[in-house]
Amino acid sequence: MTRAPGHRATCSTASIALITLLLLGGVLLSRAPASGAPSHAPSVVWHPTRPHIGSLAWMYVRGVGERAVVEGAVAGRPVVFFAYGDGRAALVGVDLDQKPGALPWTVAITEPDAEPRSAHGVVDVQRHDYPVQRLTLPEKMVNLDPETERRAGQEAERLRTLYRTISGERLWHGRFTHPLGARSPGTNFGSRRIINGQPRMPHGGADYAAPEGTVVVAANAGRVALVAEFFFPGRLVAIDHGLGLYTLYFHLARTSVADGERVERGQPIGAVGATGRATGPHLHFAVQVGPARVDPASLLALGLTE
Repeated sequence: MTRAPGHRATCSTASIALITLLLLGGVLLSRAPASGAPSHAPSVVWHPTRPHIGSLAWMYVRGVGERAVVEGAVAGRPVVFFAYGDGRAALVGVDLDQKPGALPWTVAITEPDAEPRSAHGVVDVQRHDYPVQRLTLPEKMVNLDPETERRAGQEAERLRTLYRTISGERLWHGRFTHPLGARSPGTNFGSRRIINGQPRMPHGGADYAAPEGTVVVAANAGRVALVAEFFFPGRLVAIDHGLGLYTLYFHLARTSVADGERVERGQPIGAVGATGRATGPHLHFAVQVGPARVDPASLLALGLTE
């Protein structure tokens, strides 16, 4: 018997709908957790979702209990988490020499009376082009004599050792304040410097032009980790904000704090000068997250408010 074309279409639609329902049911069943398995994987969010080279980012692990232990790593380098909101957060610095592309990350959570949980993924680091800066300085400040070169090398190693020191307590809270009380983002961060025609390392901080003697304040609460006078940075203050985060203030005319002193956000720590290798009065403000050099503007814009 010949069926009407409309009837054939109705049967085909019903069959497809039934098959689709069965397949969907199968998918849903296959996704049900096995007996004894954790009910859910941790939720991990990146801010920003696509950080660029030389920027500061943070990971947020949501829904973690107060007694949980959260550990993690980005590109094999451990990150340190602290309590934030209903979970844990960790600062992640993307160094100036980091290549663009996917960086792998892992997070592991252990809690009393619960199965361990973990998550992993990648964060997409974006390319960022920094300007080329050409400077002319006195020859003795560029081509160093052997004794001065040894001094500069020892001082640089002292700073690198400092950045590798991770104190276990978070000392900062709330937003970071501008070290000169201004809103300018500063200049020259990441600039590929050519000094007297010779390529040099990229500029690891932001420069803020200001009259000599302008008061410099701590960007947030912390502990003074170093007060010194070095060949390149001149008179400097380094503040440890805890968990591997440091801010640095170079070329100061004078300092008003001492090693080991606790400081609060906005507290005066020194004054703008032109000490060290400087072409004029200004503040060189730098941010380190472990070994990563990051743009101070990204610290000042950090969205962590607690």
